[in-house]
Amino acid sequence: MELKKKEEMNSTNISFRTTIRQLVEHKYFQPMVIAIILLNGLIIISETYFNGNHLLLALDKIIVWIFVVELLVKIIGLGFKGYFSDRWNWFDFSIVIGSLVFYSTPFVSVLRLIRVLRLIRMIPAIPALRKIIDSLMKSVPALTGILGLTLLIFSIYAIIGTTFFSEVLPYEFFGSFHTALFTLMQVVTFESWASQVARPIISEVPWSWLYFVTFIIIGALVILNLVVAVILSYLSQEDDANREEQMERLFKENQELKQDIHEIKQLLLEKKKG
Repeated sequence: MELKKKEEMNSTNISFRTTIRQLVEHKYFQPMVIAIILLNGLIIISETYFNGNHLLLALDKIIVWIFVVELLVKIIGLGFKGYFSDRWNWFDFSIVIGSLVFYSTPFVSVLRLIRVLRLIRMIPAIPALRKIIDSLMKSVPALTGILGLTLLIFSIYAIIGTTFFSEVLPYEFFGSFHTALFTLMQVVTFESWASQVARPIISEVPWSWLYFVTFIIIGALVILNLVVAVILSYLSQEDDANREEQMERLFKENQELKQDIHEIKQLLLEKKKG
């Protein structure tokens, strides 16, 4: 009798988890989560205009508890192992728990930061954004080499700049190594580099045009294009991997279909012989 009750309880738990899993995997579940995240963003933006508004604060609390319910539903439906096997779910979990922990604390700045970070939950919710971030994370090892090359080039040009141009412009441009690095960052982003930096120096040091032209070609054009090329290569690699996975699945289904047809033929031949 007790064994029968246990089996009934286990079957009830399995059916309940299956129902919750179907809810989580429903086609309208994720769009609803995205809509709530967008609503949360609108509330945060509205609070910048209506600071301390009680209605907005109440809505924010309701959204926090909606996120908690969503978290529990996903854990129940997918199970602990299934839920935490995805690293993006770890991020969601930390954001929701952080919102609960800091909501009733005096650390207002930390609470505001956590509330803003809730908007980043949009990334795992939208597959296209998730794909881009995953590709960026995979490309980090390859980008370290480009980062090292960038630091080397910036250092060389910063030393040249402090050596030859420190007396031409005020201290904040090429007066020291760190100020020269900041100036080169301004040059590479094309932010008023000609009027503030290049032309005043070229008027005093005529050959300095070669310095700026070569730095812009190497720093702004070559290195930036290298970074873009690496990221695009990882994006295309993920597309190729998905395509191969689909082809393998189709091949497997085709083989199973052939096997089924072969078995049906065998059965028909046996019936004819009978």
